[in-house]
Amino acid sequence: MVRPSHGLRRRGRQILRRSPRNRGLSPITHEFQVFEAGEKAHIFIDPSVHKGAPHLRFHGKTGTVVGQKGRAFVLEVKDGNKIKIVVARPDHLRKVKL
Repeated sequence: MVRPSHGLRRRGRQILRRSPRNRGLSPITHEFQVFEAGEKAHIFIDPSVHKGAPHLRFHGKTGTVVGQKGRAFVLEVKDGNKIKIVVARPDHLRKVKL
């Protein structure tokens, strides 16, 4: 019998799919976004960039930026009744428009 993979991107075919017009590499300006502490940010995983991506369960969630860890940002995200810490690079984050 074949054993299925249990990697981090497992069962992500639908989540990590992009529309045909948006396929390919993302603009490099996404990597240079800056977030301040206390600012809200949406987590949208960019499938063309593997490095610095959070777990698939946080895709589509909104969190508050707490700090910075190197090039990545630390966010607090509510997952059920718990608040979890998510570390993600700016390629996978979008600013919340008010």
